[in-house]
Amino acid sequence: MIRKAFIHDIKPAHKLISDFANKQLMLARPLNELYENLRDYFVCVDGETLIGVCALHVMWENMSEIKSLAVAEDSQKKGIGRQLVENCINEAKALGVQRIMVLTYVPEFFVKMGFTKIDKTTLPQKTWGECLHCPKFPDCDEQALLIEL
Repeated sequence: MIRKAFIHDIKPAHKLISDFANKQLMLARPLNELYENLRDYFVCVDGETLIGVCALHVMWENMSEIKSLAVAEDSQKKGIGRQLVENCINEAKALGVQRIMVLTYVPEFFVKMGFTKIDKTTLPQKTWGECLHCPKFPDCDEQALLIEL
């Protein structure tokens, strides 16, 4: 079941994100950032177990970002990641957001969902505010993709 996150989902979501970040498969997110952005997050739960997480973060009037997509390894290849991203896209449409960007190490997944690879330098400067705090800045090795809604 996919739904908006609750407070009690944040620690399991943080653990899932951190597990992938420790394997260099995604960027880590501080626990406080997840709490502060609780309303951005969707989760997938199987019973009481959180098995997937993804966020839609509105950045500006015409731009949002999909962040922190992670699905437990034993739950992958079942369409959960796709469903989480689709929930984010649907919410962006409902909010009137025109574009969604993503920075990822797995661009193929997003290309299959209709995103197009772009040069990171074409993104508005506003998108880089968070990057200043990233340990990989300014040598970001993630691929940027964009979808127009």
